[in-house]
Amino acid sequence: MAAGGMADLGQGRFLSLVIEPPGFRPGSGIWENGDLEPKPSMLPPDTTGISLSPDEVARYSRHLILPEVGMEGQKRLKAAAVLCVGTGGLGSPLLLYLAAAGVGRLGVVDFDVVDHSNLQRQVIHGTSWVGKPKIESAKARILEINPHCQVDLYETALTSENALEIIAGYDLVCDGTDNFPTRYLVNDACVLLGKPNVYGSIFRFEGQATVFNLTSESPNYRDLFPEPPPPGMVPSCAEGGVVGVLPGIIGVIQATEAIKIITGIGTTLSGRLLLFDALAMKFRELKLRPNPERPVIEKLIDYQEFCGVGGSAPGQEEAGSVESISVGELKALLDGDTSGLVLIDVRNPPEADIAVIPGAILIPLDQIENGTALERVQQLAAGKTLYVHCKLGGRSAKALIALKRSGIDGINVAGGIDAWSLEVDSSVQRY
Repeated sequence: MAAGGMADLGQGRFLSLVIEPPGFRPGSGIWENGDLEPKPSMLPPDTTGISLSPDEVARYSRHLILPEVGMEGQKRLKAAAVLCVGTGGLGSPLLLYLAAAGVGRLGVVDFDVVDHSNLQRQVIHGTSWVGKPKIESAKARILEINPHCQVDLYETALTSENALEIIAGYDLVCDGTDNFPTRYLVNDACVLLGKPNVYGSIFRFEGQATVFNLTSESPNYRDLFPEPPPPGMVPSCAEGGVVGVLPGIIGVIQATEAIKIITGIGTTLSGRLLLFDALAMKFRELKLRPNPERPVIEKLIDYQEFCGVGGSAPGQEEAGSVESISVGELKALLDGDTSGLVLIDVRNPPEADIAVIPGAILIPLDQIENGTALERVQQLAAGKTLYVHCKLGGRSAKALIALKRSGIDGINVAGGIDAWSLEVDSSVQRY
């Protein structure tokens, strides 16, 4: 996920999307001036035999007095089953509001544990749950909000081996993931099973949402991005950051779309891509068409291989293309004679305010990529061995690739300052 700009491309104006890195062009289905209109669609939930208890009538009374929802709509919500993939920034508001709305069965897929860094935006989790499974934290909070919900947990990574079996039992899927392999996997599984896919994505101050695969003729994720970006080109929220309220906004939009699909009311975002800029406080909408040249999805594939990440840790995919040393090896070098080396930190200044590796010189990646810092790097590295680090190892590898094009060689510090904190000096603050 990365922020991008806009470009005029002849007949239609395309957007370099929130999840798209500069230079990565999306598919040909997004238009500002299109005529594709999404059609209302109702899911299969059968309300035969579904009734509301007096407690439920009181709980959902503000829904029940809405003519668009009423008793029948609330019964449909109770009869529905929704799978949420991820209990992070997007999954948190999604699950909270779907539970409060009265969705009868919620499935939760996640294999991570709650970390202190999650609490700034993943509002379903609390401090007391740090170090414990996210799905257990989410279930406890859901049942506190609405004990009438059935919560089914899947403490596993969604894979090509289990996705069809897990998703098959649900009416629709809400995609709260933050990586390309799982997004493609969720999309393809939903296409194969005929399940609507309520999609959201966030990065820094920008977000987007739409509904994929509402019908067999609707756009899906591959119409938006036929192919993934090169590994490492799109920074994660862990490296690029995200304002805490943003996933709340996008996640609530996803929950709204899910409720509309279940109850059959309103006009969904199918065929429309909603874009949000928090800094400007603006929403924009683009049309999204099915791409007639998109490949037919016949089976699930190896999505790690498809996205070129090979199952490596965040920030490490591109590190394999440059020479690297471990943080332990760097520590040994720094403990010796440092006259023949220079260590550059390519993180952003706010990150250096949090933690530093002693002796590192801060030169942000963007200054290397735009060329403004090349002369300084050349001077620093003259007659010395250049070492470069960032937070996780991804941006430093990108910096070295950019420097290589200018004739400057260097060595990447694998794992970055995060590995330094874990393996060398625990007093260095992790973030």
